[in-house]
Amino acid sequence: MNQRSRLSLIFLQIFIASLLFALMGRLFYLQVAAGPKYKSAALSIQSRDVVTPATRGLIVDSSGVPLALNKVGLAVTVDRTKIDKQPDKGVAVLKDLSTLLNLQYADVWQRTRLCGELPKGAKAGCWTGSRFQPIPITKSADPQIALQIVERSDKYPGISATPIAIRAYPGIAGVNAAHLLGYVGPLTDYELSGASGRSYFRSESIGKAGLEIQYDKFLRGTPGIKTVIVDRKEAVTSTSQNTKPVPGNHLVTNIDIRLQAAAEKALADAVRRARGAGHRADGGAVVVLDVNNGAVLAIASYPTFDPNAFETGLTVQEAKDLYSESTGVPALNRSLQGLYAPGSTFKAVSVIAAHDAGYSLTQNYQCPASVDVGTRTFNNFEAKAQGTISMKKAIAVSCDTIWYQIAFDEWLRDGGLKPKSDAHDYFFNAAGRFQMGTKTGIDLPSESKGRLADRNWRRAWYAQNKDFYCNYQSRTTKSQQTPFLIQLAKENCIDGDKIRAGDAVNFAIGQGDTVVTPIKLAQMYAAIANGGTIWKPVVAKAVISNAGKVIKSYPYEKQGNIDVDATTIAFLHDALHEVTVSGTAASAFAGFPIATAGKTGTAQVFGKNANGSAKDDTAWYASFAPADKPKFAVVMMVSQGGFGASTSAVGVRQIYETIFGVKGSQVDPTKALFLNNNPPVKLPKISPATRPAGEKKK
Repeated sequence: MNQRSRLSLIFLQIFIASLLFALMGRLFYLQVAAGPKYKSAALSIQSRDVVTPATRGLIVDSSGVPLALNKVGLAVTVDRTKIDKQPDKGVAVLKDLSTLLNLQYADVWQRTRLCGELPKGAKAGCWTGSRFQPIPITKSADPQIALQIVERSDKYPGISATPIAIRAYPGIAGVNAAHLLGYVGPLTDYELSGASGRSYFRSESIGKAGLEIQYDKFLRGTPGIKTVIVDRKEAVTSTSQNTKPVPGNHLVTNIDIRLQAAAEKALADAVRRARGAGHRADGGAVVVLDVNNGAVLAIASYPTFDPNAFETGLTVQEAKDLYSESTGVPALNRSLQGLYAPGSTFKAVSVIAAHDAGYSLTQNYQCPASVDVGTRTFNNFEAKAQGTISMKKAIAVSCDTIWYQIAFDEWLRDGGLKPKSDAHDYFFNAAGRFQMGTKTGIDLPSESKGRLADRNWRRAWYAQNKDFYCNYQSRTTKSQQTPFLIQLAKENCIDGDKIRAGDAVNFAIGQGDTVVTPIKLAQMYAAIANGGTIWKPVVAKAVISNAGKVIKSYPYEKQGNIDVDATTIAFLHDALHEVTVSGTAASAFAGFPIATAGKTGTAQVFGKNANGSAKDDTAWYASFAPADKPKFAVVMMVSQGGFGASTSAVGVRQIYETIFGVKGSQVDPTKALFLNNNPPVKLPKISPATRPAGEKKK
């Protein structure tokens, strides 16, 4: 063998040895160094997680009475991964199932469709969860029917029946509280993705609205996980872990269930009363606060819905009705989300502005039938002149023209359409001290922030709308081009960034562009009642574990002060009490044995309803009681409800009757809700009667 052949053989041997060494190294890495990793991966392929959702915690009122609890139900579920494999995509199975359960096939089909599968306008009642979850079509199946389904798996492939815990809202004392409590529902793909920062399991349900979503992390508990090892035939060979579910904690609220029931009834009565008087009355809201700490004692919106329907299953029509204008959009929480001009309830703020501007609160003022502001005439309510009256009387009888004159004079002093750099803006600043235009921060989701239509807002509005108004005739239909609207567009194009005289005088009586939510107005009147402190409205009192331990408490929170001197506060208390004695609310509170204070509001609304009719006025009544030592603030609003005095003030009286134990013109202290008018401070015990089904006493 020559030298060249010998070298080639050596190189070949070295190459083969290198390959063997690399293979041995790789084998060592896979079997020793990375062995645990790949063993775990292999096991995960052969393992299955069985998730047992935790029992959800209770929501109770301030005395421990349950507002939300759990009960046992029997669910019939559909496995889309199996029925979709049927030749007809499961149509025959679902039709047979619908007949068996006495349900409409259209509703069953809709409930088993993923929302993403449906076109935009046809999503009502769809499944918000995942295709891989069992989709419940009923949670209250008859046991005999459920047994038929289980026994005939050949006829009902992909259909199962299993006992489950159902979230229930018992409606004790007739309480609905749907907007307050919210409801629970299945997880969406977004929630399962972890994008929200929380991790969930597919079979869980979570809060979707109200307190249920606000305090979901406490109420939901921790699900139990049982991991089983299966062979290639999916037969269980062993169990690698088995953790039991940990029930959720309980939420104690400041709500009093008796007062909540009374508030809901009074609101519904007010709506019916307004409709009986010929008004549209398409909705309303009521709020009851403790003026000394901001505790929310009752809160309701009308129309409402049945929160249990989300567990039992919404029909397609029920799902559509929740957001339909024809049914009043029951899903809308008007107490937090509804925005309305405050009307004459705002005059309490205007009193503060007038005092700041140097007007005497003890002086007499002219209340003519009308006042000319520029080229426009602004009329008093019903164009009635009240003569020369005191400021106190002006509040009592709700004179508008006094405020037109004061607001117009101050607008002129501030420079009119060419405002001074040091304009006082007394009315805007007084409203700003009440934190109008900001959210109250109540511990409920989706609160609207309202609008304080001051100079800053006006400039921002103009920047967004200038192009529209300056090209109004090319941007609108012929029906929108009325002489009035064309003239309005022209004015907005020229000086829409300025506070005009009409804006200023309208602002002073709670009209124009300023809008508030009922919860904000309640917060404002609570501040007047307690001497000036703005408290954050709070529903939750504490979170308590199943063992009775306080997990978290929610202290009352001061958000600021309206900085009004004691003399002005005292004047407001006296004037607002006079409203109920000789003013616009005198008939509503005639013979009432407890001195109260309040202000009616009848706010005009611009625009038309869907049927072409002009919109009715918003009926307000904002109040506090007792007038001498205020403890409670009650605000009621009925949209398109007509007069505040005859619609909302009467409803507020009903609520005060419940609070103070009043029947007719007599007080029965034994019927009063709270001892010495003080809502309970001590946390209640969660009694066995209010524990979730199956939970043992600790």
